[in-house]
Amino acid sequence: MTVLKIKRLPHNKSVPNYQTEGSAGMDLSAAISEPIILRPLDRVLVPTGLKIELEHGFEAQIRPRSGLSIKHGITLINCVGTIDEDYRGEVCVPVVNLSNEVYTIQPDERIAQMIISRVEQAEIEVVTELTETVRGTGGFGSTGK
Repeated sequence: MTVLKIKRLPHNKSVPNYQTEGSAGMDLSAAISEPIILRPLDRVLVPTGLKIELEHGFEAQIRPRSGLSIKHGITLINCVGTIDEDYRGEVCVPVVNLSNEVYTIQPDERIAQMIISRVEQAEIEVVTELTETVRGTGGFGSTGK
């Protein structure tokens, strides 16, 4: 099991936690003192009041919460954000309102989830040809519905 070191900043009220025993992601909360009003298509960088230290060979992925996405159209601008192992700044969440209605983010509201994943850096090899596959260059939608 990997260890995630967390430093709480003064404006933080909660530590990320897994909601169930089988949860892949731990919830991140908005470390804000006043509500943030998000009008349709508004985007904002929401602080979590946390700094983290990952073990070597790991990343933190910041993902939307499915309930906020489907019920309110609240998601992340970059869909999945990556926090590299050497980043030591505050974890912030880039939120966007894709709905047609105003949404208010409340202080300490769970706004995203964080997944810790093992990563490996690839060795780059420049070649003149790639191996052939059945799919070939078929891209978006090429495999059907």
